[in-house]
Amino acid sequence: MTFANVGTLGVKPGHRDDVVAILTRHNPQLAEAGCLQYEVGVDDEHPDTVFVTELWESAEAHRASLQLDSVRAAIAEAMPLLSGEMGGSQFTVVGSPLQG
Repeated sequence: MTFANVGTLGVKPGHRDDVVAILTRHNPQLAEAGCLQYEVGVDDEHPDTVFVTELWESAEAHRASLQLDSVRAAIAEAMPLLSGEMGGSQFTVVGSPLQG
């Protein structure tokens, strides 16, 4: 079943666009690892927050992706720019009105 990871990343003031640039950098390894969708967003009412929505083939595929060199490098690059405030939810997708 499809696995969803929806979260927020708190960023240090003035670094939102830097984190967005890291997270939106082209990475074909994600699709190869089972990522179906990876969307990054912002809301000007929350200038120190980055929103991320991920859909994966499975929770296992998501966990395994965290071992990819490209993902580990992106995490290491972003960590100094984060405030440490993180939130979100993970769940198994059970259906969609957009799919048959």
